Amino acid sequence: MTRVLRPLAFFAVLIVLWEAASRAGWWSPVLVPSPLSIGQYLLASLADGTLLAAGLVTLTRLGIGYLIGLLLGIPLGLLTARFRFAADTLGVLALGLQTLPSVCWVPLSLLWFGQTETAMLFIVVMGTLWAVLLATDHGIRQIPPIYRRAATTMGSSGFHLLWHVLLPASLPHLVSGMKQGWAFAWRSLMAAEIYVTVLTGFGLGHLLHYGRELQAMDQVAAIMLVILIVGFLADKALFSPWERFLRKRWGLS
Repeated sequence: MTRVLRPLAFFAVLIVLWEAASRAGWWSPVLVPSPLSIGQYLLASLADGTLLAAGLVTLTRLGIGYLIGLLLGIPLGLLTARFRFAADTLGVLALGLQTLPSVCWVPLSLLWFGQTETAMLFIVVMGTLWAVLLATDHGIRQIPPIYRRAATTMGSSGFHLLWHVLLPASLPHLVSGMKQGWAFAWRSLMAAEIYVTVLTGFGLGHLLHYGRELQAMDQVAAIMLVILIVGFLADKALFSPWERFLRKRWGLS
């Protein structure tokens, strides 16, 4: 209970100090909006459905692109961990592309797919794929060699060894990679929505961009807060419990 109340109290104090400084005129409200104005924007955008509609569009893109990235990244990571040729070719490519900032995919995606949903999904997939591939590869390589030898002695080989022995044993590392891949996918999508306008749906990144264009700092700050909360909830509600369970189940904590 203390671990819940402590951060709540900390942020409550920050908000009170921020509001007091805004009312005292320490800075211009045009540049730094007060918490009250941010809250008013959030309530208004929730009431007219703008925020919920944008959030649904963004989360749908994120979910589809992230799932595609997982479906591609995990098998490719298994290949690079199992075969030296794949590690020396695809693994090196993945390591190089992982260092590439996600926003770099935006111009290429626009040239290939135009201002379409496909362009958005491509950017999200590129943000997810390489992190998941490398995490899967790393997880397989961290498995104690005795597991492989014991399974081989009992007759396991090929796909059976990979699917029933190596992959389950690497799950704690794989979940950490999935968490990292989600973070990269989230950042990639925000970059894409800020720079790319898609008429089929306006997401949170578009609201952030339009707030900047209109110099509506309350809107900019409110959308930034929503993005932060979504990321926090995804980590605490989805990945952290699964990560703790697997680490405890596998005897790593």
